[in-house]
Formats: sequence, C-alpha cells, structure tokens
Amino acid sequence: MESMPHTPVLLEAALEALAIRPAGRYVDGTFGRGGHSRGILAQLGPDGRLLAMDRDPSALEASGQLAADPRFSFRQECFSRMAEVIRQHWPDGGVDGVLLDLGVSSPQLDEPSRGFSFQHDGPLDMRMDPGTGIPASAWLNRADEAAIAEVLHTLGEERFSRRIARAIVAARRTAPLTRTRELAELVRRAVPRSEPGRHPATRTFQALRIHINDELGELRTWLDTIPDVLVPGARLAVISFHSLEDRLVKRAFQGRSDAPRLPRGLPVLPEATHPRLRMVGKQVRPDAAECQRNPRARSAVLRVGERNP
Repeated sequence: MESMPHTPVLLEAALEALAIRPAGRYVDGTFGRGGHSRGILAQLGPDGRLLAMDRDPSALEASGQLAADPRFSFRQECFSRMAEVIRQHWPDGGVDGVLLDLGVSSPQLDEPSRGFSFQHDGPLDMRMDPGTGIPASAWLNRADEAAIAEVLHTLGEERFSRRIARAIVAARRTAPLTRTRELAELVRRAVPRSEPGRHPATRTFQALRIHINDELGELRTWLDTIPDVLVPGARLAVISFHSLEDRLVKRAFQGRSDAPRLPRGLPVLPEATHPRLRMVGKQVRPDAAECQRNPRARSAVLRVGERNP
C-alpha cells in the first residue's frame, strides 16, 4: 500500500500561536518529517535559530534535508529531556517558543514494520524509538489480565477492556501474540459492538502505543521542566489528539500544575507560588476543509501557553 504524504496538522494556526520573531530561538520537539519545522524556518530571519528534536530514528534521516541550513539543528532525543537539551545547546539563555505535535505521524502509521497500525500486518512493536524499551508484543505476552484491562480502559477509554484483555490472555496460551493483524482480529471478535466508522481495534492500539512509549509521562515531565528554559513571554504551542493529553496541557497552561493552594489573606506570596504559565486564547480545532484534506486532523486540538514574567 502506498504511503500517504505527511501533512502537518494545524500548521498556520501553530505558527501564528508561536508569534515568531525573526531573530528568536525556537524548538520543534516532535520533528517527524519536518513540516512544522519548515514553517518555522520560513518565518525566521538570518539570525533566528531552530532546534528540532525527535526520538524516532527515522526523523533523524528526514532532518538531513534541512542540514544545510545554518539556522537549523537536530537532536535525536525524547522531548521530555528538552530542558536539558536546550541548556546544552544554548547555555547563554532560554528560548522564545516551543512546538509539540503529539501522537503518531502518518509515515509511522504507514510503515508496517513499526507496528503502529491495525491496517497493515507487521510485527507488534509500537515503539517510537525501536532501540529502547520493549515492543508491545513482549508486554502483552507477559502482563496479567488486570494490567492489560487497566491500560485499555485508562489510556484507550475502551468500554470493553475486560473482554479484550480476557481474549488476549486466552489467545496467548496457545501461541504468543506477535503480529498487528492478529491482535486487530482478536479485538474485533472480542468486541460485541463498535462505533460507526471506527475499527474495533482503534482504542486498543492507541492505548498500547501510549503505554509502551510512556507518552503521558513524557508530557508531564516536559510540562514540569520546560518553563525553566523559557524567556518571559515565550510561547508554547501544543497539538494533542487524545483527551488525556489535552487535559494535562490545559491544566498546566491554566497555571494549575504547580501552584499550591494557600490561605487567603497572605500579605506576600512566595515567588514559587506564582504560576509560571498562562493560557493564551481558546483551544483551536481544524476546520472542515483541513479535516477533509487530512483525516488525521479530525481529533486535533491546539492549545497555546505563555511564560509569565
């Protein structure tokens, strides 16, 4: 099957949200195939700089197309380590803006060997970086039924998580689960009814991918550490595709992630109690035209935060 070209989601809205200054420093924490990075570079002047990051080794290969641009640098690294990487890259100061496009990209879905998609038959892997961690098959074949059900319910919001977990445990008694198509068919048989227009295995694959890559843990760490390397007024633009991710981002941007509740009437609030981030505007969703051009955009939500002085 021919791969779909990768189209960056909410590109214009994300670039507008960053309020890019021509001489500023910016970070694209999820380079993918470089669509958002190219948009940022197009708005930077000769003194502007862009640091791109991605833990997927295929992104490193794709970044070679921009390697000749002196304003561009790439690091193969998880975005949870972004604050540390920024300090190494720019030891003299912070950055003016950061973009994250969370989730899985079209090229990753379209490559059967990565194991992200139930639409292609391939090894049941799902790791963003195949060189670290364990594949989904290894976890599914050793986790107990309750743990599998909990992951599917919590991370996939799967109503039939217990049925699916029971079916997985029963199937692996005969032979280990190793293939994406095998798991998708097992889920299809286990689910008594599915949502119209959605494959029964959609939520299962989503939950397993998030679990295997610790995607929520990565995001929590990034939200906790990134304000430390932002200049006052710096912008954060985060595109999420899952309600759990969006909830974490929303809370952080509303200043609820690190501001403890204190009694009223305190004459002076310690510096540490002031929220480091604030929300800018309302959430942005793709319009009907973008969703028609790029079906992956349908569940996308863009939120914008700003570093308080």
